[in-house]
Amino acid sequence: MSKRRKKKSTKSYFVVRAIISLISVYILVSIIYPLISPKSKVPCANSLSCKESLKLKVENNALGVFNNHQVVPPYISLSEESVKPVVLGAETTSGEKRIYVDLATQTLTAYEGKKLFMKTFIASGKWNRTPKGKFTVWVKLRATRMSGGSGADYYDLPNVPYVMFFGNDETPNSAGFSLHGTYWHNNFGHPMSHGCVNMRTIDAEKIYNWVNPITESNTTYSSSKNPGVKIKIYGDAPI
Repeated sequence: MSKRRKKKSTKSYFVVRAIISLISVYILVSIIYPLISPKSKVPCANSLSCKESLKLKVENNALGVFNNHQVVPPYISLSEESVKPVVLGAETTSGEKRIYVDLATQTLTAYEGKKLFMKTFIASGKWNRTPKGKFTVWVKLRATRMSGGSGADYYDLPNVPYVMFFGNDETPNSAGFSLHGTYWHNNFGHPMSHGCVNMRTIDAEKIYNWVNPITESNTTYSSSKNPGVKIKIYGDAPI
């Protein structure tokens, strides 16, 4: 074999080895990254599998459990009259709708443009942290069942009303974090949830009917034509 051919063969060998090494690194990263990325570290807010609470579910004859006590859920009607869907474009707004949740003061503030729509106490995560950042409401459910925890903090709550699920790139929609009404405690102004933003049911109903996506049925997903409202969650919750 000539020196020239031998040199060319050696060069091709190292090129092939380099390509194989790059492919190996890519495969290794694709396997390991999902296991260590922030998304994978986000716990499910209200279920063990991140699935149960993400669909409309009403159980008017069921009882709930919270803090080792039995609780009675509210009766929920899914009649078309109770939904009162709003035709898109039928209402004029004075500006963009925005929601701010201050974990330090345990308050929620909602604005439409520069106009204050609501300010109220909430209860954020005690057993699991409420995620911080900028989020978008991706679906609204008239009601669902939420369960999770273990031991003393086990809970199983049918008919959680006026649920507004939110997410972003760091906290996937499947994690199940939301704003929602609360019937099992009245300790607003203090951390009390497993990661969601608990609200008085009367306040949650008002926000639910106000935020985008505009309510079209008992389950309303955001879309390009009916986008979800933006939520900013910030501050450090009191211990």
